Amino acid sequence: MSIFRKFIHLYRIIKKKLLVFFVRFSGGSATGKLASWCASLFASGYKSQATLSGLHPSGYMSCTVSIAHDDLQLGHHVYLGERVSIYKTATGGRVELADKVKLYSDIIMETTDGGSIRIGEHTHIQPRCHFVAGKSSIIIGGRCEIAPACAFYPFNHGIKAGLPVMEQALISKGNIEIGDDVWLGYGVVVLDGVKIGNGAVIGANSVVTKDVPANAVAVGSPAKVIRMR
Repeated sequence: MSIFRKFIHLYRIIKKKLLVFFVRFSGGSATGKLASWCASLFASGYKSQATLSGLHPSGYMSCTVSIAHDDLQLGHHVYLGERVSIYKTATGGRVELADKVKLYSDIIMETTDGGSIRIGEHTHIQPRCHFVAGKSSIIIGGRCEIAPACAFYPFNHGIKAGLPVMEQALISKGNIEIGDDVWLGYGVVVLDGVKIGNGAVIGANSVVTKDVPANAVAVGSPAKVIRMR
């Protein structure tokens, strides 16, 4: 082996060990953010950084992640991308992300008023999705594909006459429950009390106000089943 090849081989070994070291200690603390930033120097950004979560069971979170949540439970190899925010009010419940969940850029998760969020293993959530679990909870199964700009609201404002909307009490028909292997297209909105069955597909820009059975394809506002897979 030539000196040049030996140098390249040694560089790759050192690079891998450094990456694993930085990923292992990445997190929301000041030192964790520094470790995340150092690891990001070896990945060119956006989805390339998602591969870093596979290097260590502790997973990887970007140095731009904002976590203000004292009941966050992360599984193994979880990825939290750039500018992901996870927030809890004083009355909010747990956020639980199972093994190999990936949250890409600019996702917001908030729990308040007794609500919680649970995301199943291998589920991928694309940029700019919004989750606010208030009054009731958001439960999403495993191996789901959620496209950008989807929104999940398991509550609503009251609309009584003579009272400003900001002063209306929150109301809820129940949890949002989404099964395994579900695909939600771009811009889908899911409202309170809705259950979406395993293997269902929801078309882009649909508003889901009623249950969708397993393996159904639903589109529209409000979403209606147009066929079965």
